[in-house]
Formats: sequence, C-alpha cells, structure tokens
Amino acid sequence: MGIKEDYYIKQIKYNEAMHIVTQYHYLHRRSSCSFAFGLFKYNNDNVVGVITYGKPASNSLCVGICGKEEAENVIELTRLYIFDTTPKNTESYFIGNTIKLINKDIVVSYADSSAGHIGTVYQATNFIYTGLSDRHVQWKIDGKDGKHSRHIFDQYGGVNKTKEVLGDKVIREERSRKHRYIYFNCDKRRKKELLSKLKYKIENYPKI
Repeated sequence: MGIKEDYYIKQIKYNEAMHIVTQYHYLHRRSSCSFAFGLFKYNNDNVVGVITYGKPASNSLCVGICGKEEAENVIELTRLYIFDTTPKNTESYFIGNTIKLINKDIVVSYADSSAGHIGTVYQATNFIYTGLSDRHVQWKIDGKDGKHSRHIFDQYGGVNKTKEVLGDKVIREERSRKHRYIYFNCDKRRKKELLSKLKYKIENYPKI
C-alpha cells in the first residue's frame, strides 16, 4: 500500500491545526492561518500531520516577490508538521495535494537555517529557491519563547513601551536568516507571467 491508499487529506478548523502545531512543531507557537489541512490515516482516522497557509506577516515581502500588483495574490505556507510514523515522501505528498486547494497563485515558504533546515521538502515539490532572507534585528521576551513577541508588543503598545514595563526581559538579537522558497500555483501561461515579474534572483538549491 502507498501513501495515497493509506492516508487522506481534509480541511480542518484553525483550533484543530493549532493544537498540533503548538504541541509538536519545533516553534511551539501559533501561526497565521487562512487554510488548514489535516492528514489522516484511513484505518483509524487519526490525524498524523497538519499544514497551514496564511497571510505573510510582512507586506514588504508580498510586494517584493512579484510587485505591488501581485501583493494580494501571495500566501505563505506557515506550518508543516508530520508525525515520524508516516512513510518517506509523505511531506511532499501533503504539500503537493494541498497547495492546489489554495486560491492564491504565489506561495512562499521558509526553511529555518538556525534549526539546520535547508528546505529539502520544498526542493522535492519543485519550489523555486530565491536565496536567504535579509539580516534583521528582532526583539524577544525572555521567558516567552512559545509566544510571538509581536503579540506582546501589541499588548503594551510597541517595543519602547514594552521595554519600559518589562525592562531587561526585552532582549535584542539578530534574527537567523532563512532559506526562501516560492511556488507558482497556476497554469503554465500564468507561471510564465509571474516568472517575468519575479524580483528575486533564482538560485541553485542549497545542499547539506
């Protein structure tokens, strides 16, 4: 039996997806999520994987891929988690069979270099590699590793206000660079159009 015969995919609710993401994904925090899908095993209907797609946090990224006219057509693959009990190639199968259900032509995703990831699964599913993200400074909250710092800053009214309240718990650090992958989720004619608009240089896949 193969993956197709043993597993099925269906759309799931946000809270169902985030329950798996916060518990098992290495970041242990919620993500932007407009679409969520679960991977289930036929013989017991247990969920064995979750994938989520959502609006990118950075509007400049949306504009920066193919220009302002395509900014609203960008979505990010924000989380992917598959249990280790699944067979080889399950991740690429999961991506390949959910990405076509998304109503956006441009899908972007990242592989975190600080976690030792180079995006092998995106290479296997024919994403375009456009190099590493820019270097950026970010702020984090000591003791709040499981919660995105941006939400805490919003709670207090910005970074400076948060620093006034939390003091030395607000830590400045350089954000790790991430491998950026892009997939054009459309027919050949549209893909050719988007390739002509692509502002990032296409590079060779990174290797371990």
